[in-house]
Amino acid sequence: MTILGIDTSGKGASAALCSENEIIGQYFVQTGKTHSQVILPLCKKLVEDAGMTLNDIDVFAAADGPGSYTGLRIGISAVKAMAYGLGKKCIGISTLEAIAYNFAGAHEGYVCCVMKARLDIVYCAVFMLSGGKVMRCTQDLMKTRSELDVMLCEYHDRTIIVSGDAAEDFIGFYGADERKLAPLHLRYQLASGICMCALDNEPGDPDELNARYMQITKAEKDLLENK
Repeated sequence: MTILGIDTSGKGASAALCSENEIIGQYFVQTGKTHSQVILPLCKKLVEDAGMTLNDIDVFAAADGPGSYTGLRIGISAVKAMAYGLGKKCIGISTLEAIAYNFAGAHEGYVCCVMKARLDIVYCAVFMLSGGKVMRCTQDLMKTRSELDVMLCEYHDRTIIVSGDAAEDFIGFYGADERKLAPLHLRYQLASGICMCALDNEPGDPDELNARYMQITKAEKDLLENK
């Protein structure tokens, strides 16, 4: 099975082609342009460079949250359009879980994935890595950094790799002997992690794919304030 995965949940745009046995290709770019300008040309170039066409793709996968409201919508819309147009299956993947998959088979212990939300609030989740498998210890959560620090005290029996775009800031404030900052090349959202996680899950129809924001949108905030 061949999967085209994309991640547009943060500042970077990423696209990857993977099968059960290999990462066929991957592109990642930190860009000042909006993801709507970048992600589809990135996918097109990736597929062409791999000597394939979109018809060769079996499943399309996208980060469905948490992350940037606009970024998530762009990525999900692109995947749904390709899946609808080709009559293929697609799947939404937790951004935090995809980050944990960066370490599958390379680490035995815990991975705490931490992404910036707002001010002192972060998105976070803890995963156990064992025997090449990624297993959830928590759901995707929103916590203050101090609340996350307290939560991680429950996982002191093994080394905790802290990864994600808020990992460096968190370690700077709440470092501990058992907490290790992920290396830079594995720290961020990567489409290869989306693909690997998708291989362990069942895809569905395009109309089943929707964003999981975890926070209310600005429009919803404005509506509540007006009321």
